[in-house]
Amino acid sequence: MFEITYTETVGSIGVFLLLIAFFMNLIGAMSPSSLVYVCLNLLGAGLACYASWLLDFFPFVVLEGTWAVVAAFALGRIVVRRVLGAPSASGDAGKAG
Repeated sequence: MFEITYTETVGSIGVFLLLIAFFMNLIGAMSPSSLVYVCLNLLGAGLACYASWLLDFFPFVVLEGTWAVVAAFALGRIVVRRVLGAPSASGDAGKAG
């Protein structure tokens, strides 16, 4: 019988979240500046980075870690803009995302 390990589960969930964000953006259903898009990227990249760390695969730790850090900065920017009430670059600061 096929068994999936903890590391494979974590990595698969992370990649799945990244692919959802990518696909939704590609079909125009989600803006790359939306809160949901950024959160999917942050969580997905974080999980994929953690799984890569568990596998001792450093190139993907760097790739996914960088992706997560960039998404964290984007999330911070969204939060600051919403708290200060300043419009975002796409003009959707007041919209739920």
